[in-house]
Amino acid sequence: MTKFSQYNFNDMVNKSLKEIHFDEPTEVQEAVIPLVNKKKDVIVQSQTGSGKTHAFLLPIVNSITKEPTVQALIATPSRELAYQIYEDTQNMLKNYPEEYNAFIFVGGTDKQRQQKKLQAHQPQIAIGTPGRLWDLIKENDLRIDDVERFIVDEADMTLDMGFLDDVNNIAAKMPEVHETAVFSATIPQKLEPFLKQYMTGPKRVEIQNPNVIAKNVDNWLMFTHGRDKKALIYKLMTLGEPYMALIFANTKKSVNEIYEYLKQQGLNVARIHGGLTPRERKRVMRQIENMEYQFVVATDLAARGIDIKGVSHVINAEIPDDLEFFIHRVGRTGRNGMSGIAITLYNPGEENKVAEIEHMGIKFKPKELKNDEIVDGYDRERRTKRHATTEKLDTKLVGFVKKQKVKKKPGYKKKIKSAINTEKRQQRKIKNRQEQRDLRKARRGK
Repeated sequence: MTKFSQYNFNDMVNKSLKEIHFDEPTEVQEAVIPLVNKKKDVIVQSQTGSGKTHAFLLPIVNSITKEPTVQALIATPSRELAYQIYEDTQNMLKNYPEEYNAFIFVGGTDKQRQQKKLQAHQPQIAIGTPGRLWDLIKENDLRIDDVERFIVDEADMTLDMGFLDDVNNIAAKMPEVHETAVFSATIPQKLEPFLKQYMTGPKRVEIQNPNVIAKNVDNWLMFTHGRDKKALIYKLMTLGEPYMALIFANTKKSVNEIYEYLKQQGLNVARIHGGLTPRERKRVMRQIENMEYQFVVATDLAARGIDIKGVSHVINAEIPDDLEFFIHRVGRTGRNGMSGIAITLYNPGEENKVAEIEHMGIKFKPKELKNDEIVDGYDRERRTKRHATTEKLDTKLVGFVKKQKVKKKPGYKKKIKSAINTEKRQQRKIKNRQEQRDLRKARRGK
């Protein structure tokens, strides 16, 4: 079994690893760190929560010098993820002399202040969102002439959020000799031109995840029966006694509605979505990290890359529009071998969405809330299966039903019901006659 001590990191890195209780590398770290140490371009495909950040961060921190020039540039698509990488970097630099620095540059913050800071001092490690990084680079505030490593983190999300042009511009300004590392949960086809243009003989690393959802996560599916989801979520939270629960919704509006409802019920709840100011989002994330909240309602912005520790429950208040986000959401719980519970709520008419998730290889346990208890539910396809075993209606009757539904005249439902009952009676008569004929034949044959 590989240990971090085998990588010959310097004493400062080893001390920092010990302080954060990192002893053994994850699978992606074990595969990637030797390649980055050998200064290879790498394309790494691995799921969220697999340890990608330290796969590139440890070699970077280990190799920087005290020269006040930017030696590593890390671009990541969301402010939250940038702040998290920055915090991880600060933890690794904790035992370095004070002249070793990492700066963070994200949109929505004071650009002029950042420019003044850069005029006084360039950091060894620059971390930020693509748009703000490019603004500072093109104005020659952030100088990247000496960059040795360029990291593009969560590349598929960078593409989805429309930042690929900024990343292209940054890559084009890089010195001729440098290494590029691209990390992503998926590698979309639209990303390939960038990879071919700016990478030289890259090594591809793909970490297969045999279990789409970790074995230690109970994956529940609950039918709402058309009930108010907010009240159902409140019930689940007060019954389940979670250590920390992440509740996901698709829009800022839905997040705000769930947040306000749970708050009114007296729960200690926070919210994260793109509508908050950068200062407020940063404050909330810090409070969550300090375990000041037991419940967090969020959009999918929080599902990618952000490591909120101690999540025992994930609730999908809504099935995500992009089903890939389902995996990212559920991946927030069951970390580090701990058990977790993921609960997906679905409304009448959303069976197809559930079926699409199942088609991805995900298995659910049906559950229901009865008498303030969570009990095993029924197979959601039981009606379909039952109907498949019953007699089919006569084709003429099927046509009649369709015509009546199209006409929708007063009393059409009664006509359909009457026609179906008449058809059933006729079928029973035919069946009885046939049975009588068969009986008579049998008697004559004796």
